[in-house]
Amino acid sequence: MNTTLFNFKQKVDYKIEILAGLTVAMTMIPESLSFAILAKFPPLVGLYGAFIMGLVTAILGGRPGLISGGAGATVVVLIALMNSHGIEYVFGAIILAGVFQLLVGFFKLGKFIRLVPQPVMYGFVNGLAVIIFMAQLEQFKTVVAGNTVWLSGSSLYWMIGLVALTIAIIYVFPKISKAVPASLVAIIVVGLIVFFFQIETKTVKDIAAISGGLPSFRIPSIPFTLETLSIIFPYGLIMAGVGLTEGLLTLNLVDELTQTKGNPDRESVAQGIANMLNGFFWGMGGCPMIAQTLVNISAGARARLSGIIAALTILGIILVASPIIEALPMAALTGVMMMVAIGTFEWMSFKVINKMPSADIVVGVLVALITIFLHNLALAVLVGVIISALVFAWESAKRIRARKYVDGHGVKHYEIYGPLFFGSTTTFTEKFDIINDPIEVVIDFKESKVVDMSAIDALNKLTERYAKVNKIIRLKHLSPDCRQLLKNAEKIIEVNILEDPTYQVLN
Repeated sequence: MNTTLFNFKQKVDYKIEILAGLTVAMTMIPESLSFAILAKFPPLVGLYGAFIMGLVTAILGGRPGLISGGAGATVVVLIALMNSHGIEYVFGAIILAGVFQLLVGFFKLGKFIRLVPQPVMYGFVNGLAVIIFMAQLEQFKTVVAGNTVWLSGSSLYWMIGLVALTIAIIYVFPKISKAVPASLVAIIVVGLIVFFFQIETKTVKDIAAISGGLPSFRIPSIPFTLETLSIIFPYGLIMAGVGLTEGLLTLNLVDELTQTKGNPDRESVAQGIANMLNGFFWGMGGCPMIAQTLVNISAGARARLSGIIAALTILGIILVASPIIEALPMAALTGVMMMVAIGTFEWMSFKVINKMPSADIVVGVLVALITIFLHNLALAVLVGVIISALVFAWESAKRIRARKYVDGHGVKHYEIYGPLFFGSTTTFTEKFDIINDPIEVVIDFKESKVVDMSAIDALNKLTERYAKVNKIIRLKHLSPDCRQLLKNAEKIIEVNILEDPTYQVLN
């Protein structure tokens, strides 16, 4: 991709900014509605979330060009809470998620996004894509006499046909023109077909009405107790983590495309403020959206104005054009979301799977399965990161080794290579021949490092074992931070540190 196309330092073109913003709004509306319906929120909640999230982050966010809205990653997190406790608790969790994100921004913790390994991201994204796709199958069902059953007869055939037509348009239209978003064209075409041919099929209005005014302030009607906090706390924490993960990864993507540098901590603060406002103003919350961000940049946007225009356009539709949105066939939105799922899936993961270590494959598959079956994206990412860290620790532990020699003074030296930490202490201890070693032993850490308390404890126990046979251990070439670590633990250990690297044995 030609990164010169995305030079953000050129003069702002207001015409391009406005058109880009309108284009982004048209792509956000169907996704916001579909995600809201997916989570069983009122559709208006989805549009309010897109408006508030988009406006606040466009003004306060970590970089121009980044587009935020009601993203599927954060919405999926809240489905279980919606089913078990209702929408008021959902708004409480969204507010709490905003608080967590504010704290991440204030304490400048955004840089820790780099700790998420690539296999975890593959599993996370693929699991999310499967969830979004499978959720669309619900639109092929209907309620008869209080029971949910699959559509049949002409209703099923029309639904399948209209969904297929939507997918075909989204796939083919970009080859004809990229001036208008293909998803928008598909929705308009399918909507006009349903209108002019009076096709009996499910519409947005059959789900819920979306007409409304400006979002109004209201405090979620939930009891302010520790029990309530215990219910919403995990969902708020998970939503915050998922939102920051997807948001900061999107920010990094735009950094690469534009060869400029965004501010992850400022973006975290903006997300936090936006989600807190969403909780108080009847919005479903969200985070930066990769697809809409790329649409915005590709349309030529170079400033924050396009994001502001997109958000205000969504609000205008809520206030004025709701009858049009309510008439949209659900088949069109279902087709759009199926294509979103297909586009979200990391097909590249199949191409590189035979080149990945076995542990990375296991991590990716496990993260995807947790995401799909538990609908808990943050838990999936957390499990993936922990497993990846343990695999790394195990591999690092196996690499510790020692070079041994006896100098002219009869002192035996152990030159240690590799970090000394909880995973490598056993292997480290096995390197020493206590019975046959001379009176004095030097452990050289020039190519190693004492990392944690387990390493200190291993050194202490090793010192005690040598002391029992009247032998002395001295440590050499410790780095300043290793020395400080040992000094902090000096009340519980007893080791000798050689201050002079040119140590000579004393008579």
